[in-house]
Amino acid sequence: MKTKIRSLPTWLTAGLFFLIVGVTFQIVFSRGWLSEYWQVIIMLGTIMGISTLGLNLKYGYGGMFALAQAAFYGIGAYSSALITKDWVVGWSGNPAGGLAGVLALDVGFILAVVAIYYLKIGRLRRRLRDGLSRWLTTFEASVLATSTALVVGVLIIVVIGGGSGWLVRQGVLTIVPPALGALPSAVSQQVIFALALLAGALLAGLIGFLIALPLLSLTYDYLCIATLGFGIIAYVFFNNADKLIPTLKGARGMVGIPQLVTWPWVFICAVIALVVMRNFIYSSTGRTVLAVRDDPIAAETMGIDAYKARTLAYTLGCAYAGLAGGLYAHLYAFLHPSVFTWLKSVDPFVMMVFGGVGSMTGSLLGAYAFVILLEGLRVLPAAFVDWRYVIYPVILLVVMLFRPQGLLGSSEWGFLKPPRIAGRKQVQGTSAGMAPAESQASESQRR
Repeated sequence: MKTKIRSLPTWLTAGLFFLIVGVTFQIVFSRGWLSEYWQVIIMLGTIMGISTLGLNLKYGYGGMFALAQAAFYGIGAYSSALITKDWVVGWSGNPAGGLAGVLALDVGFILAVVAIYYLKIGRLRRRLRDGLSRWLTTFEASVLATSTALVVGVLIIVVIGGGSGWLVRQGVLTIVPPALGALPSAVSQQVIFALALLAGALLAGLIGFLIALPLLSLTYDYLCIATLGFGIIAYVFFNNADKLIPTLKGARGMVGIPQLVTWPWVFICAVIALVVMRNFIYSSTGRTVLAVRDDPIAAETMGIDAYKARTLAYTLGCAYAGLAGGLYAHLYAFLHPSVFTWLKSVDPFVMMVFGGVGSMTGSLLGAYAFVILLEGLRVLPAAFVDWRYVIYPVILLVVMLFRPQGLLGSSEWGFLKPPRIAGRKQVQGTSAGMAPAESQASESQRR
């Protein structure tokens, strides 16, 4: 009699794998077996992998050809840097001023959107338009109804969003400094850093949601051009941000950012990003995103709200970019608008295509390959260092010629593979017209 050995649960094997990888790299870094330069490169590759995961969620899984990832990368970087710099330097007059401002924007925006959703402003606009059509022309009724809806929406944003944001700001300014001031300085800095990463990622996601509302009705190259325009707007804003908040320094570059990023921070954020994305993709909501990508008309025919699915995927992808930007800001302790130009949005796109579109494993592999190969080519003689920007594209061109689907295609490794469905054979047998008993009998005959 054969004994069937049960396999370990997926969460346990994944946890053991991440623990071994994280501890191994921490030992390598702490013992000095790798130079500080290569430690930074490995952490940068991981950070770029998080940003590439977000772009893959938008393009690889959502089918949205968007080119503004660097803009959301910069939003997360600058907003999180404002929070931590304020805690260390105190540029606003209160060590929690930056945190209070960003959280006020986040909470106020969320509550305003929730209020607009539950009040059903769009439905009210249609009813008002239909009612006015009895006395006015269709065009006049539509203009008047739309203007009224906009006024109501602005009032909701000012009253509910502004009021709740002001209350949050006052609460943070009152509670956070004494609460964290009672902790040791090293601990309070880590707590502020965690809050800064969360607030920056949330702000990037919310701005992505705001951008998605008018733009996701576009498709393909139209969406690409529209998001490219937003990327240029964001770059111009970063260059002139010092006129709004002087400590951002604008085109001179933001300095004085505390260098808080370590390997555990980068690794834990990457693991959380992977787990969240994996569970999202294989959930029922993720399946709707995939269905919309494959055939939006068929998906809508089956009752799926394609617009809502795309908006959700786009928002989450922007939040990933914001998280990566926050880590980047505290890795180099310096931010300059040139890092967030619209051309920089091409980098995660190249990483995604190189590793494999629609593959989480491929996103990480492509990010590491891009960063490590580009920096590894610095070993060339000084007269040929600039040739690395020619050698790398040639390598990419060769890969695309002989493996256009990328290194991994859409395949996954380890726990990122699609989960197994219990009883799949019986279901397949039944769907083929056989009863479950007949299916089991045919299976025993094949053995």
